[in-house]
Amino acid sequence: MTIPDPEGSRPSPLPVISPHGEFDMDNTTSLGAEIETMAAVHGGVVVDASRITFADSSFLRMILNTHQRTDLRIAAPSRRVARLFDLAGVDTYLRIYPTLETARTV
Repeated sequence: MTIPDPEGSRPSPLPVISPHGEFDMDNTTSLGAEIETMAAVHGGVVVDASRITFADSSFLRMILNTHQRTDLRIAAPSRRVARLFDLAGVDTYLRIYPTLETARTV
C-alpha cells in the first residue's frame, strides 16, 4: 500500500509515507499503524497524499486521531482527499501543504 521514499528524510527529520489507492474501513487500520510506528520513532510523519484515489470517514478519523498525537503533515493531497478535508471542515485545522517539498522543509 505504501511506497518508501527513496530520498529519505534529507531536508527534514520526519519520514515520508506515500500511500496510494483507496482507503476505507477495510484497510485504513494498517495505514494508521504504519503512520503511528513512524511517528513514535521520529516524533512525526509526512503523509504524501497525492496518490490516494479514495478516502472515507475511517481514513479521516485516523488522520484526525494521529494529528492530535503527533506532528502530522499532509503533503499534496489528491483532489478527493482535499475535498474530504474541506467537506469535514478540517482543512484549516490540519497541517496541509501544497507539495511534498514544502511539507518536508517546514
